[in-house]
Amino acid sequence: MRNYFKYLIIFICVPFLFNCINQKESEKNLTYQSVSMEEGLKIMSKSSDYILLDVRSLDEFASGHIPGAILYPHDDISEQTCETILPNKKQRIFVYCRSGRRSKIAAQKLIDLKYTNIIEIGGINNYHGELSK
Repeated sequence: MRNYFKYLIIFICVPFLFNCINQKESEKNLTYQSVSMEEGLKIMSKSSDYILLDVRSLDEFASGHIPGAILYPHDDISEQTCETILPNKKQRIFVYCRSGRRSKIAAQKLIDLKYTNIIEIGGINNYHGELSK
């Protein structure tokens, strides 16, 4: 009878443990895609189902931003604010800043918050189109 309980416990626990390990592995593999500004704009031109996120400061955004971008400064990205600003964690989100440093930080923050479709496109310094103010 004791052996029966040992096997029963193993039968129940082993699949659960493997599931936990696989889940941890898949979470470790979450990453964002990084492409050039030019490539990002090409991808955006083929779709309308995305968000363009400017992660610079309010003053930088007001001085000129890519048309259609929404402001979400990288320092403000948190679990609480993301729920309101970016409710769909599967939404394709393009992220840019001035030079590319803050966009990488912001992209990683979003990945850490379990967003799954993040494309970092570098800095507005590499954008050659018209700006909105």
